[in-house]
Amino acid sequence: MNPKVDCFFIYRNEEASQRLVNQFRESPLVNQVYVLTKVKVTLVNCQQVIVEENGSCSTIRLIAKLVHADFALLVLGNSVIELGQGAVERLLQVAEYTDAPMVYADYFEEKAGAVVPHPVIDYQPGSFRDDFNFGPVRFFRAEVLKAFRYENYEMLKHAGCYALRLRASRMGEMVHIPECLFTKVETDTRASGERQFDYVKASQRELQLEMEQVCTAHLRDIGALLLAPFPETIFSENFPTEASVIIPVRNRVKTIRDAIVSVLIQKTSFKFNLIVVDNFSTDGTSEILEEYAQSGKLIHIIPERKDLGIGGCWNVAVFHPDCGKFAVQLDSDDLYLDENTLQIIIDKFYEENCAMVIGSYRMTNFDLAEIPPGVIDHQEWTDDNGPNNALRINGLGAPRAFYTPVLREIRVPNVSYGEDYALGLAISGKYKIGRIYQPIYLCRRWEDNTDASLDIAKQNANNLYKDRIRTFELQSRIQRNKMLDPNKNWKDID
Repeated sequence: MNPKVDCFFIYRNEEASQRLVNQFRESPLVNQVYVLTKVKVTLVNCQQVIVEENGSCSTIRLIAKLVHADFALLVLGNSVIELGQGAVERLLQVAEYTDAPMVYADYFEEKAGAVVPHPVIDYQPGSFRDDFNFGPVRFFRAEVLKAFRYENYEMLKHAGCYALRLRASRMGEMVHIPECLFTKVETDTRASGERQFDYVKASQRELQLEMEQVCTAHLRDIGALLLAPFPETIFSENFPTEASVIIPVRNRVKTIRDAIVSVLIQKTSFKFNLIVVDNFSTDGTSEILEEYAQSGKLIHIIPERKDLGIGGCWNVAVFHPDCGKFAVQLDSDDLYLDENTLQIIIDKFYEENCAMVIGSYRMTNFDLAEIPPGVIDHQEWTDDNGPNNALRINGLGAPRAFYTPVLREIRVPNVSYGEDYALGLAISGKYKIGRIYQPIYLCRRWEDNTDASLDIAKQNANNLYKDRIRTFELQSRIQRNKMLDPNKNWKDID
């Protein structure tokens, strides 16, 4: 059996690194083992490579120069790993069967003294969020690394791995092996709800700008790039009410009254109403809503259908005859920051003639005390590139508000996760979106939040759905670009 694989991994500590070298050496398929380190260390049966930044494009280029085998196995994460039985052999086998540019696999996770399976998800055309979990190992054809040497990313310090896998995705279908081929020692034990906002930290700003640069170039290369300026909206239709606040709710007896009051105290120069779609609550929520409805303070709707998610409840409200010109979101466990929120939102529609407005919010606990990371303002959005960068990140912000005719045209997906993101992507591909960067909304994080702490299966289901949404939008943008100018070479656009 001829050696076909060069292996590269980041040095962690002497014991774990030497053990991994030895495991690689047990496979007759391994040609050479390279240890990436910032200082010289004491290891045997391997070659040491001094690097400045583990995730930089210069490090990926260096790896590309060192590869002499047909395939390269990369372990560039921060965790200690163990190879499973026949892991290298299985990766190579599938890579040769499928001719895939990159292969990855499920893994075991050692966490709190237990070893449990950690399945990952299939890669789709729209799977280019930069935090996609491939597991601890990525297995590339050497041709991918050689092609990367011609990418114009020499100065990027953080986005090397992201740029490499996007390059691989342009060379063929990425293949997922649904088998646990490694064991990874998990060091980040935070709940999913805590990790999801890491990208908004100030310390992540340089990294996020690099990721945006790489994502934008990728969209250009595949013909999906949107170019500013984005079309403004003409508010031509007449409505009896200027704005409707819409709250879909099911079993939120602890919070719905707070949400309602935060709407009723709004001070505006226009007429508005409150539409609450009660999805068959059983905990006393319906009685609270009926109390307010009887006094004429809100429109209480119980749908005729019993198969509705949050998105379906939104459609019920949006197509209601009393829905206003602008439909404004409020979740049933959240609040508007103060009595000026609704006026600020509607003013933004007219200031920028946009089809959608997205605000900023403050994270709080149940008692409304601020909790980390504090204000989420999505400063990564820019007027000239926001709709492109929206495909890379997992959310666009809150509260969200829409010009009702546009919302009726697109319709809200009848799901209870990702429906807001789907709308944001669809609207950003066709219309101008206005942003409010000051906090105008309080987002409560408590034990009954749907995304406060999710198990792996639910995280994977959510990520799979959002990647599918991205794929739909990506294909739509490619088709529209072709229709607008079939002869344009998008790679020539800076």
